[in-house]
Amino acid sequence: MPRGEVVVGGHSITKGYFNNEAKTNEVYKVDERGMRWFYTGDIGQFHPDGCLEIIDRKKDIVKLQHGEYVSLGKVESALSTSSYVDNIMVYADPFHNYCVALVVPARQALENWAQNLGINYKDFEELCQIDQAIKEVQQSLSKAGKAARLEKFEVPAKILLLPEPWTPESGLVTAALKLKREQMKTKYKDDLNKLYH
Repeated sequence: MPRGEVVVGGHSITKGYFNNEAKTNEVYKVDERGMRWFYTGDIGQFHPDGCLEIIDRKKDIVKLQHGEYVSLGKVESALSTSSYVDNIMVYADPFHNYCVALVVPARQALENWAQNLGINYKDFEELCQIDQAIKEVQQSLSKAGKAARLEKFEVPAKILLLPEPWTPESGLVTAALKLKREQMKTKYKDDLNKLYH
């Protein structure tokens, strides 16, 4: 099915963003015939019956080193089905051929797992640093990825467990609990770099 960025044109297209010329110049274009176009940033695909389905956001797609495309939102959605995941952010560096992830583990599930195996730890923060716990969550993500038919390069090769939940008050997620990717990348820059080295 044909797919790509959704671009809307015509006489009814707005002039741009209010008092934001930089953003206006980024997403509004005028072609050689004088037609004004709005680049939505959404990725869509047409169905045989002519319906347009929005399937992703352009900013959530990253091209890896060997040319494979990763839809971060799609991967996060698939991996969130793991019983160990409370929240997850997948990150892909275009200069590498694999993804990494920051995971806020489901505290009860991870503590139950540790208790069943008799693993001793001082607090939840320490549990999140135990190699065996990281490996358990990683295997769970791999199973979730296989169940969702993700490609091998879409499943994070390395993960970091973070004990603190992401809340709107922390500025890392919106009120609707959607990830604020740029703020996350800034806050966890050093951690993400370590996962790639």
